[in-house]
Amino acid sequence: MFIRNYREADIDSIVDLFYGTVHAVNKRDYSREQLDAWASANDLEERRESWRASLSRNIAFVAEKEERIVGFTDMNRQGYLDRLFVHKDYQGQGIASALISVLESEARKSNLPEITTNASITAKPFFESKGYRVVRSQIVERKGVELVNYKMIKELNPQ
Repeated sequence: MFIRNYREADIDSIVDLFYGTVHAVNKRDYSREQLDAWASANDLEERRESWRASLSRNIAFVAEKEERIVGFTDMNRQGYLDRLFVHKDYQGQGIASALISVLESEARKSNLPEITTNASITAKPFFESKGYRVVRSQIVERKGVELVNYKMIKELNPQ
C-alpha cells in the first residue's frame, strides 16, 4: 500500500468508493432509506464538484494498492476530520489506520491541539480504538431523514 497526497484527478474514484462503501459497509447500522439519504446515486455529480473543492482546500490523502485507490481521508486546517473511507473490498487491512496515522502526523506538524470528527455508528469503534472519545451522540438530517452519528475528539500530544 502507498499513501500519497490527494490530486484532483482522484475525484471520480473517491466519490465512487464513498458511495460503494457507504451502501455495502454501513448497511449493518443504517436502513436503506438512511443510506440513500447519506449517499444518493442522484447526487454523484454534485458531490464530485463540491468534494473537488473541499478536498483541494483540505489536508487530504489517498491510499493506493496495485494502482487503485482503496481509501481516502481529509481534514480541514482547524483539525476537523471530514472523511475517512476505505473501499468495501479492502476493509480490515490496516488502510484506515495508516491513513489516520498520516493525518494525525500532519495535524501535529500544524500544531493542532486536537482532531474532531463526526463518526458514523459503523466507524465509532474504529475511532475509539485510535484514542478518540465520544463527546456526544447526535442526530443529523439528510434529505429529511435522520441519522445517528457521534461527535468525537482526540487530543494530540505535541511532539
